[in-house]
Amino acid sequence: MKPLLLGLSMAAVLVACATTTSPTGRKQYVGAVPQGQLDQLGVQEFEKAKQQKPLSNDARLNAYVRCVVNDITRELPPGWQAQWETALFVDESPNAFALPGGKVGVNTGIFTVAKNQDQLATVIAHEIGHVVSRHHDERITRQQGTSTLLGIGSAILGSAYGSGAGNAAGQIGGAAAQTFYLLPNSREQESEADVVGQKLAAEAGFDPRQAVNLWQNMIAAGGSRPPQWLSTHPDPQSRINELSGRAAALMPVYEQARAAGHTPKCG
Repeated sequence: MKPLLLGLSMAAVLVACATTTSPTGRKQYVGAVPQGQLDQLGVQEFEKAKQQKPLSNDARLNAYVRCVVNDITRELPPGWQAQWETALFVDESPNAFALPGGKVGVNTGIFTVAKNQDQLATVIAHEIGHVVSRHHDERITRQQGTSTLLGIGSAILGSAYGSGAGNAAGQIGGAAAQTFYLLPNSREQESEADVVGQKLAAEAGFDPRQAVNLWQNMIAAGGSRPPQWLSTHPDPQSRINELSGRAAALMPVYEQARAAGHTPKCG
């Protein structure tokens, strides 16, 4: 009876999800949260960030960021081209993010490593790449599925061997899922966002070769990194090698975009 109940519960988790294909052809499981609700969550988190962090009032830098975002989002597939809102936060950490609902946040610290518009476009296109690749949806779906299955397993062990065994199984299972399931998936998403973002930037007329320079700047500015197998981001040098290889293949895309009049003049 218990294996049957476990099987039925697992089936219920899978039925609640849908299978789709990412922009790079990878199979994804999504659908734990409807897109409209996901967009609403993105808007809420964006508003929360604007309330909690100071916003830059530098008109030139704000216009610079908006220019890059606008040039990139004009190249998005139909359905993703709604007006994207940007916010520039006063924060020394070199970071940026994009959220469902058409929101982009950039920290002022990003300008310490993104030295020109092409390098800033690399960062922003990468973050937007997460959104159009439905990585937020995929992440939530996988986390919900993992949590459900871990709870089922803990309940079954607890009923058979006592609550202590069930709790221990849940804790150990959660750590294993985090290390060997959820984090590797995040590295996969990071690599996919690199692919999608670098192509998107090239289509908008930004030099794809500057992605390599950006990450060289990142390495120069950063300190020690955790081991690649336990990091949510790909190893920096591995990332540079991949970006460099793709840049050569994207040069015709970039040159065609420039010939068609896509010549960004953001800063």
